[in-house]
Amino acid sequence: MENIITFEDFTKVDLRVGTIIEVNDFPEAKKPAYQLTIDFGELGLKKSSAQITTIYSKNDLKHRQIVAVVNFPNKQIANFMSECLVIGAVSENKVFLLSPESKIKNGTQVS
Repeated sequence: MENIITFEDFTKVDLRVGTIIEVNDFPEAKKPAYQLTIDFGELGLKKSSAQITTIYSKNDLKHRQIVAVVNFPNKQIANFMSECLVIGAVSENKVFLLSPESKIKNGTQVS
C-alpha cells in the first residue's frame, strides 16, 4: 500500500448504490466503453462512462445495481460529461463491477 489515508479521508467519499437504466455505445472514447445512465433515487440520474465492454454486454448491464462515487467533480471524456465513477475490481485487465448482494433502494449509501 502506497497511500495510507485516514478514516476521515474515507468518509469524504460518497459511495452510493444505483441502478443502470440506460446503456449506450461510446465510439468516441479512446478505449472501448459504454455510456451509462444510472438512477440514484433521491439523488437523481447521473451519467458515467465505463470501460467494461470486454465482459459485459449492454443487456447484462441494464437494470443492474452498481456502486459508484457520486461526489467527484464532473469529468469530460471525449464529447461526454461523466458525473460519477462506477466502482469495480480490476483483474487481468478486466473490470468487474461491484454490486450489492440483494436489490436495495437506489441512493443507499455505502459505508
